[in-house]
Amino acid sequence: FVPFFSPQNDDQLLPIYVMQTVGHLQGIPGLFIAGVFGAALSSLSVVLNATALVFLQDIVRGSFKVQLSERATNILVKSVIVLLGIVAMALIFVLEKLSGILSVATSVTAIACGTTFGIFTLGMLVPWSNTKGALAGAAAGALMSGWVSFGSQAAIGAGRLSPHKLNVSVSECLANYTIPVPDYSQEADVFPLYRLSFHWITVIGVLSTLLVGTTVSFLTGPTVLKKLDAELISPVIHRFLPKECFPPRNANPDFTRDSTAQTFTHLLANGGESTSDVGRY
Repeated sequence: FVPFFSPQNDDQLLPIYVMQTVGHLQGIPGLFIAGVFGAALSSLSVVLNATALVFLQDIVRGSFKVQLSERATNILVKSVIVLLGIVAMALIFVLEKLSGILSVATSVTAIACGTTFGIFTLGMLVPWSNTKGALAGAAAGALMSGWVSFGSQAAIGAGRLSPHKLNVSVSECLANYTIPVPDYSQEADVFPLYRLSFHWITVIGVLSTLLVGTTVSFLTGPTVLKKLDAELISPVIHRFLPKECFPPRNANPDFTRDSTAQTFTHLLANGGESTSDVGRY
């Protein structure tokens, strides 16, 4: 049993705040719990449905080229949703041993976010990047951020690393109160990257993707800059690109912005004359 007003997990702070502020009002705490459960279940249902459809389209129909009937498709999608729901419920017992739902969710999400952002940044800022470099950079970014993410959570679960938190207890506080300082000296044996905040995992993934992607692209045959479309590169890099990347400005003067504006102004200025000419005939 966990004492109600002495939270041992970050996830308990919000319910305690609700009970301390509006706990004396009947129905309000229950309404709060219903809102939290409703929001969580709606988000979870969207994720489960989307994952099941991706499994159907990309794996069953895409990779294995299996064409199912409508009844078999419904059974497969519903079975995948039920299986994913069971896995999600089983992971509750794993999250119980870790630092909290916020850090775990952010750490896992950072693997995909860092890799995706790194690939887009590589394509916009590195003109000589190619397909091999993008694939190698994505793999390196995912592996690096995943290693740091799961390694830090494993260290927390094993008790070798504890999250650095501020003291939130106000029980029996006096006017002159001395806060005990936790001893983190034993964490020196933990790998340094595991001791980083989970907010840095995205940065690690982005930097790994850019570094490996740039190097592999340069070693495997960089893209010829003269054949590159400058519209695909960030305007910050345009000054470093050769002139062949940019189309001629007056290649088709009849459809340029200036000529179109001049033509429109001329038509407005001569609108009265055109109308009188039409009436004359």
